[in-house]
Parts: sequence; C-alpha cells; structure tokens
Amino acid sequence: MAPRKAYLLRLDPRLLEALQRWAGDDLRSLNAQIDYLLRQSLKQAGRKIPPPEETDEN
Repeated sequence: MAPRKAYLLRLDPRLLEALQRWAGDDLRSLNAQIDYLLRQSLKQAGRKIPPPEETDEN
C-alpha cells in the first residue's frame, strides 16, 4: 500500500461537527469519511485517481 500523506485541513466548526456525525452514522473514522467523500466527488466529476506505483520488494 502506498504511504499516506498528512495534510492540515481547516474547517468551519459546524461543518466538522456534521462530518463527525455522518462518519459515526457510517461507522467510519472522520479521516476515512473525508477520504470516502473526496473519492466519491472525484468519481462523480469524472476525475481519475492514478493507480499506486508498483514497488519491487524482493
């Protein structure tokens, strides 16, 4: 699995609270919920996520 990158995200407190509730309803962490929503938005917009680079682990 490709390493994940950290990114500081500043949100309106009301938006953050709504996302936390939604994540809880879907039994996801807040981070997983944001990742899921961003991936869905990219898919709806017809944007592609490049496949992960293969690494040789021999």
